[in-house]
Amino acid sequence: MNRDINHYENFPVASWLCPPRLRPPIAAIYHFARTADDLADEGSDSADQRLKDLSEFRHDLMQIAQGQSHGGRWAQVFDPLKPLMAEFSLPTNLLNDLLDAFCQDIAMTRDRELYADFQSLMNYCAKSANPIGRLLLHLYGIQGKEELALSDQICTALQLINFWQDLSVDIPRGRFYLTQQDQLAYGVCQRDLEGLKQTDNATQLIAHCVVTAREMMRNGAQLVHRVPGRAGWELRAVVQGGLQILDKIERLKFTTLRHRPTLGKHDVPVILWRCLWM
Repeated sequence: MNRDINHYENFPVASWLCPPRLRPPIAAIYHFARTADDLADEGSDSADQRLKDLSEFRHDLMQIAQGQSHGGRWAQVFDPLKPLMAEFSLPTNLLNDLLDAFCQDIAMTRDRELYADFQSLMNYCAKSANPIGRLLLHLYGIQGKEELALSDQICTALQLINFWQDLSVDIPRGRFYLTQQDQLAYGVCQRDLEGLKQTDNATQLIAHCVVTAREMMRNGAQLVHRVPGRAGWELRAVVQGGLQILDKIERLKFTTLRHRPTLGKHDVPVILWRCLWM
């Protein structure tokens, strides 16, 4: 199924800050992930069809990873990715992790299943978000354990920020990222969430989630001083973009069951100014 979809993005992809040599593999990784996400989330296909499509998509990935031909259905993804995987020795397991996460999303949405606790949500983020940061560090030749751990903090924080930003969009589509444990702790009724009711308890829960994401982002932010050159500056912009979304959620008094904050042109000077002081 072909889809013409305009995507809102919080953060830059292969921007002018990225070293020119790395723009092609970064763009290829992005289009791989974006296409898989579309298969998992866009259109009107059934869950079974989505899982079947992702299985075929994974098969094509494994084919090109072994230097063989792909099936041709997603030539716009796999034609450019194939030579870049070989040239840059891209870790196939990290790309596979992304597909695992998309499949998990489909299954949990189909079954209207909730994440039991924060650790189960973190386990999901380890596959849905952290591989992107690790792939980028791989391209930059950074493989230290501390740096990888800091990258995971940033990527997981970005994923969480996206969750708390998109509650008003995700919940009507059957995607729930506020955990059962947290709902119980804050006295939040699942039925109220499904009705997008911005109760006081729900507001307090979202505020707690924002604090957690902000702390995680700040813990990981020291990575910007370990990534050299223009890439380090792009990472600063990514970190500050995430923090700016959290600031917007806070200014909305955490009412993201009603409102979805986004970044716009007027946020750019604020983000750039904050980048200078990191």
